[in-house]
Amino acid sequence: MDARTIIAKVRRGDTPTADELAWFAGGLATRDVSDAQAGAFAMAVCLNGLSDEGRVALTTGMRDSGEVLSWDLGGPVLDKHSTGGVGDPVSLLLAPALAACDVFVPMVSGRGLGHTGGTLDKLDSIPGLSTTQTTANFRKITRDIGCAIVGATKSIAPADRRLYAIRDVTATIESVDLICASILSKKLAAGLDGLILDVKTGSGAFMKTPEDAATLARALASTANGAGTPTAAFITDMSQPLAPALGNATEVAVCLELLSGNRAAAPRLHDVTVALAGRLLALAGHSEGEAEERVAAAISSGHAMVCFAAMVRAMGGPPDIAEDWHTHLPKAPVVGDVPAMRDGYVTAIDGEALGLAVVRMGGGRQVETDRINPAVGLSDVVDLGRKVSRGDPIATIHAADEASAEQAARAILDAITIADAAPDLPDLIRERIDP
Repeated sequence: MDARTIIAKVRRGDTPTADELAWFAGGLATRDVSDAQAGAFAMAVCLNGLSDEGRVALTTGMRDSGEVLSWDLGGPVLDKHSTGGVGDPVSLLLAPALAACDVFVPMVSGRGLGHTGGTLDKLDSIPGLSTTQTTANFRKITRDIGCAIVGATKSIAPADRRLYAIRDVTATIESVDLICASILSKKLAAGLDGLILDVKTGSGAFMKTPEDAATLARALASTANGAGTPTAAFITDMSQPLAPALGNATEVAVCLELLSGNRAAAPRLHDVTVALAGRLLALAGHSEGEAEERVAAAISSGHAMVCFAAMVRAMGGPPDIAEDWHTHLPKAPVVGDVPAMRDGYVTAIDGEALGLAVVRMGGGRQVETDRINPAVGLSDVVDLGRKVSRGDPIATIHAADEASAEQAARAILDAITIADAAPDLPDLIRERIDP
């Protein structure tokens, strides 16, 4: 095998063999492939692409470049992946709800990227909880409780860690083939029996148009199925925040309201979670309609809260999070409402602008070394289509100081459009892609 030969094939528009792509992925992990060769490969793929078979081969090669977990449990091992949005803490609901339905969810999650929040950052807002767990602890928590949400260890898909860093500095992030291999190599290394993909589209998503979202969703689903993991995808609406909160502690608070049985706290978040979990259970052989009912019942009954609280305790968090979460979650010193400037209907919400406003408040990272303030964010963000009067609150700011609160208020007023006529509201689930 020779890295130069493989790069030359991709440069000519040919697809290397599966063995060649597997060797190249292994070379990324062992550093038998140099940085220059990795960058040349990424650029060639970005310009010319890979065939469907080549994308599967690269994905499985990167998956197999490190540890691939296997399980011997009393139920299916399932997971989900979201392409990212704002006000989107689905993982914090879905994992314990599935655990309450006798499913095992070993969820390897990430941190915030750009204007979107990260599941690990949200969990880090719970005092004492550590999302950095050894593989042995990850296995034990998953086996004993049914779910564990952790960061990737260095042994999971090391080829992706290397290639992602190179893509970041060589302007090759946007390649669908490389995106698929990056996302799926880590997810499939968890040894899953099924995977659901939540591909977002709209102002708060990375994929702004339904067409771009559909292209990515089909590529992800076909690649995962080609790699041997039953996978379905939903394209879901992100023309407004999924939950009425953005931030870390603020989003965890909404999830705990739902887990306490209060669906009215975030009905869109609840319904997407139930739909995704129901589709996952259908991949494992259940009736989808009955599965959705079972998941909804696990949330409303408090059974999912029991699983969430047990996971929090096992990962070092407070033992009484279910009963006393209001006390444990950090609170910002400056809290205030942003009033509507006119009468009318909420006709558009720039989700990316809201997400960036939270980042600038300290709720995300502007550079890699930034420390996140878990208390800052937004809550009670108004829904699309809501009729408001001048002076009505359209969001509540949770800020570290008055200056950042004033800056956020200006950003919110620019991001939320109020007009005379009520808008047409998009469907929450825009498209389904089945295996």
